[in-house]
Amino acid sequence: MGKKAVVLLSGGLDSTTVLAKAKADGFEVYALSFDYGQKHNSELDAARQIAKAAGVVEHKVVPMDLRSIGGSALTDDSIEVPEEESEGIPATYVPARNTVFLSVALGWAEVIDADAICIGVSAVDYSGYPDCRPEYIAAFEILANLATKRGVEGNPVKIITPLIDLTKAQTVQLGDSLGVDYKMTVSCYQADDLGQACGVCDSCRLRKRGFADAKVADPTRYAG
Repeated sequence: MGKKAVVLLSGGLDSTTVLAKAKADGFEVYALSFDYGQKHNSELDAARQIAKAAGVVEHKVVPMDLRSIGGSALTDDSIEVPEEESEGIPATYVPARNTVFLSVALGWAEVIDADAICIGVSAVDYSGYPDCRPEYIAAFEILANLATKRGVEGNPVKIITPLIDLTKAQTVQLGDSLGVDYKMTVSCYQADDLGQACGVCDSCRLRKRGFADAKVADPTRYAG
């Protein structure tokens, strides 16, 4: 039996690249997405399409209501998605999101006896999110193996972050080399129901710059 990995799959550029990398590295991929109350569902539609095209072993979409605590432009209708660059942690940061997502992924990893959890965080082009830093990932991995049956029994789960030291351009180049169809992905924070991107939010700006710097044709579908 091959080694297994739970891959966090949002439907965006980064997570889709991570899924392709996990497959290329020989993992049996179990994709995990979250319907957490984000303002649009087009990224989940993309995640389903991507998981099917990749031939993952299983794809789960876990419902949870992060709208109930709000605090982010992605989960609170009273907070606008910023369309200009700003300093510090942006309004699109969702409080504790990666901690919540990784915790659920850790639970599923134990259930299916997976060796790794793969997540597409980057410490280079990361929009200032505190839960995308290497020290956060290292701390979570310690927690994961203190808090689980696998860890206690000496069979720790590895948190794999293949994009952690890559720029967005390097991520695009990696995905391109792995045959990723980026046309299927949705990265925009305020995509429409068809998955078309706004082109002006922070995520769209990073994505545009990534394709341009990578000298790879941008297949993103933009509204208007």
